[in-house]
Amino acid sequence: MLNYIVKRLLLLIPVLLGVSFLAFILIHLVPGDPAQVMLGERATPQALAQLRQNLGLNDPLYVQYLRFLGHILQGNFGRSIQTQDPVLDDLATHFPATLELTIAAMFIAVVFGITAGTIAAVRQYSIFDNVSMVGALVGVSMPIFWLGLLLIWIFAQVLGWLPPSSRLSVTTDLHAITGLYVLDALLTGNFPALVDALKHLLLPSLALATIPLSIIARMTRSSMLEVLHQDYIRTARAKGLTENVVIFKHALKNAFLPVLTVMGLQFGSLLGGAVMTETIFSWPGIGRLMYNAILARDFPVVQGGILFIALLFVLINLLVDVLYKFFDPKIRFS
Repeated sequence: MLNYIVKRLLLLIPVLLGVSFLAFILIHLVPGDPAQVMLGERATPQALAQLRQNLGLNDPLYVQYLRFLGHILQGNFGRSIQTQDPVLDDLATHFPATLELTIAAMFIAVVFGITAGTIAAVRQYSIFDNVSMVGALVGVSMPIFWLGLLLIWIFAQVLGWLPPSSRLSVTTDLHAITGLYVLDALLTGNFPALVDALKHLLLPSLALATIPLSIIARMTRSSMLEVLHQDYIRTARAKGLTENVVIFKHALKNAFLPVLTVMGLQFGSLLGGAVMTETIFSWPGIGRLMYNAILARDFPVVQGGILFIALLFVLINLLVDVLYKFFDPKIRFS
């Protein structure tokens, strides 16, 4: 397994090189002038020319790319054109918010998705099966921006139960340790901050969990139906094992591999930044950072963010591949 992990890590080099090249080219094809965005519409031609020269925007594209690549190899993602802060600092500041939102959304999606998919498979063609699969289809098809606004309108505006945006109320005091507010509140024993952080987290995590929950439910049902018709399941039942043991110990464990693949892909996608969700709920994560950077033509932040997201996605896929071994010992890595 160690050799397999090392090989996969070495493959990161060409993958990240390819991602960096594509990101650089695509970003520079987007119309707009970062200097104009920074200085405003009333900037003089002389000021614009001087700023472009200072930022190196007048150099040929291949020179800019090689300079960008050289900085990356040195662990330097550059500085934001807008704030002049190091890009890595911006990513480190915004990533905990995205991580916390992703963990919460995936927890909801995995718990309810696997439960719904398993029950639907065991009770195939029942009312629960039909309703849950129709609900999963609706969840996949529903626009996330519409669902987010609907949740805000119902639970924040009409009922007034939950806050509509941000991560904490302005009146809540919390000593940040990890940047994950729920965890920080637990570590510091700050119960009021814990309740406030969970209230702020609930609506965006529900909105973000809708699509992965639907996909996981449908995949679990499909995989479970295939496993439940296998000979070893009939043998387990013939031996007199209880239905719960047959379902959870034999069927679900063997049906879990394709579900695990979907979970890994969804987790990696959400870690890349849920742009719509983070924008609607004013959640200060990677997605919102990238969205604002694109609007401002902040090339270093966009390029660094894309590389960071690509690295996370590849590492999560590697982790999923390694986890296969724990669910199916017959798997051999080559």
